[in-house]
Amino acid sequence: MHILRLFAVAAFSLGAMTAQAASLKIGVVPGVYADAVNAVLPEAKARGIDVTVVEFSDWTTPNVALDAGDIDVNFFQHRPFMENAEKQKGYDFALVGLGVLQNLGLYSLKHRSLEAIPAGGRVAIANDPVNQGRGLLLLQKAGLIKLRDGVGFLGTLDDITENPRKLKFTEVEGPQLARITGDVDLAQGYPHFIVASGAFDPAGGLVYSGIEDKLFAVGFVTKAVRKDDPTIRQFVDLFQASAAVKAQIHASFAGSDKLYVLAWLK
Repeated sequence: MHILRLFAVAAFSLGAMTAQAASLKIGVVPGVYADAVNAVLPEAKARGIDVTVVEFSDWTTPNVALDAGDIDVNFFQHRPFMENAEKQKGYDFALVGLGVLQNLGLYSLKHRSLEAIPAGGRVAIANDPVNQGRGLLLLQKAGLIKLRDGVGFLGTLDDITENPRKLKFTEVEGPQLARITGDVDLAQGYPHFIVASGAFDPAGGLVYSGIEDKLFAVGFVTKAVRKDDPTIRQFVDLFQASAAVKAQIHASFAGSDKLYVLAWLK
């Protein structure tokens, strides 16, 4: 009787550990990333993975939550953003699977061309280091500013060496850029946030970054000690193989192929 009881306790404990190992909490931001993860939940459930999706409205908290163990994975950032966060906060993370590469754009609801941006015009740009650098590179590509040689995507407003139109910059949290676009002359924009806002056409950018740059593909990030976690790996594999995910991503980018790339296929 005693042996049977021990067996039952051991079986229960093993079952609890298995159930725990097959559960994931995934942090996302609203828009394509949340929608894409939600699209694969039925398939994950069928494979025995119980996924809880946690939405965040900013680009700081998902990493704080991951580091604290409140979530198992997040899906909102690209490698340079992750590495910058590690450097600043002392995190130890790992990118365990590529997701979506979206095309960064410059948008205006007041002007129809870059040439029409006035002297002293107001420009909204991301306030985090890496994405601000990408926006500045795009402004340089558009011929509106010039940056210090060699700063690349780590450039900041302090690295602007030429600003012939004396543009005035407003730094904004990335997810909020779509909301402020109508209040400024020009804004850095992320197509998936624009789609989510419903404020204007995400395919109406005046200029776009290079869509082929996989360095900025958003992927699945976890703690480095869990990079080989079998449940996380299985979920990422399911995500990348899912027809429902691909269809949802296309829909989340307003059906426009020029706004994104499925980075794991390239």
